[in-house]
Amino acid sequence: MHSLDLLTIAAAVVPDRDAARFDGSALAYAQLADRANRLANALADLGVGHGDRVAVVDVNSPRHLEVYFAAARLDAVYAPLNFRGRGRELAYPLSVAAPKVVFAGARYAVGIDALDAPHGLVARVALDGAAPDGWLAYEELLAHGGTEETRFPEGDPGETAALLFTAGTTGTPKAAPISHAAFTSFMLANVEPADPDSEERAIVSLPLYHVAGLQSALASVYGGRTLVVQRQFDAAEWLELAERERVQRALLVPTMLKQALDHHDFPRRDLSALSVLTYGGAPMPASLIERAIAALPHVRFINAFGQTETASTITMIPPEDHVLEGPPEVVALRRRRLRSIGRPLPDVEVAVLDEQGAPLPPGATGEIAARGDRVTRGYLGEADGERLLPGGWLPTGDLGRMDEDGYVYLEGRAKDFIKRGGEMVSPEEVENVLLSHSGVDECAVVGLPDDTWGECVAAVIVPKPGQAPAKAELLALAERELARFKRPKHLFFADELPRNDLGKVLKRELRERLGRE
Repeated sequence: MHSLDLLTIAAAVVPDRDAARFDGSALAYAQLADRANRLANALADLGVGHGDRVAVVDVNSPRHLEVYFAAARLDAVYAPLNFRGRGRELAYPLSVAAPKVVFAGARYAVGIDALDAPHGLVARVALDGAAPDGWLAYEELLAHGGTEETRFPEGDPGETAALLFTAGTTGTPKAAPISHAAFTSFMLANVEPADPDSEERAIVSLPLYHVAGLQSALASVYGGRTLVVQRQFDAAEWLELAERERVQRALLVPTMLKQALDHHDFPRRDLSALSVLTYGGAPMPASLIERAIAALPHVRFINAFGQTETASTITMIPPEDHVLEGPPEVVALRRRRLRSIGRPLPDVEVAVLDEQGAPLPPGATGEIAARGDRVTRGYLGEADGERLLPGGWLPTGDLGRMDEDGYVYLEGRAKDFIKRGGEMVSPEEVENVLLSHSGVDECAVVGLPDDTWGECVAAVIVPKPGQAPAKAELLALAERELARFKRPKHLFFADELPRNDLGKVLKRELRERLGRE
């Protein structure tokens, strides 16, 4: 299935329903389809065609969807870039994407103009405000696009729909081509299509250059939902939007959920319409999700784990595992499962592999891998299938184990594992122990060079507000719960942990910082 069909179906079934609500205005499905078609015509007049890339550098807005579906109509490729990038952070992905057209918010135009123009660039389009010199105005471009619907995708659904860049937490971001079939495979297996008798509102707060944000927006379109678009996440604004728009579905990363729960407005906001809250993108502390369950007892929680290369979610903890009521043995089992990343979704296979790429039995630790129609075969510039292991498995870079019931438990990134005197230490195991202390709000564990053992365990602690856990208490906790070689040799305290914009701790930066202290 081609991803243009997601919009075509919704526009046919619920043409007058709001597809998006943004900044006090609404855009119906019929209007979204018309604007995307106009934009496709205008882009074709600029010479955009099969395989060409169109980049977007801007905060969230419905125009991302218009550009995505316009590109899809032309068999072109949507390439959203991190609008927070500066200098080389933007220049590198822009040069790799090599777009034929760049769309950007007016505030980003100066930064883009300061960079060398990508090879083959024919136009720069300002998405808002007055167009700077040398730029086209978005609405004027649309007005010249024409309403005739004569252009339709001719490519195979297996061809690239979007070029998404990895988070780059351990180095230079890589460009992952995601196919139309990768996106639609997830929809067909996990999302109910548009229904004129069923209406829902979903809010997107994750940036649309991230696979989870884009996938949730496309799922909203396929489901005929009304998408409430938030430019960038802000806890106060999110709470206000969720209340005012009567949002029923939301997707947050753990740091966003924590900020919402911590905000002084949270107790007075009416979130009674919220029925499904999906979280993922980074490890979820058990204490945080249990706090959220208690604070929002009417909400069905879902843990979604995936990555750019898998076109989003590959494993999920279902809502029933978040119900912490019932017989003690049932609650204990569910609490244990909340420390996992869930079970594989039906349209993808997940396994834990040994160093030779062979599947391991339940309980054994190895690298988590995935395979299926929506798993990318490699990064841009690599040979087809270069990243795949024998059997078509894509290694995720995460180490973990799978239990007898198929639940997968993370044990940390392979690159983050600490090698101490021939023993392997899982940072997540140590972090979970330290997080069990009542005075610890956040924790990150890394390995530091050690002349005797190769590496030693170092922990950075962020105390809860108004508390100051003593080092002696934390070390005593580690002594009770961990083998000697796993215990932290160094304990540091900090006001916050370095994170990327999706809440993942930047452990490479943390190691470098601690190495200088």
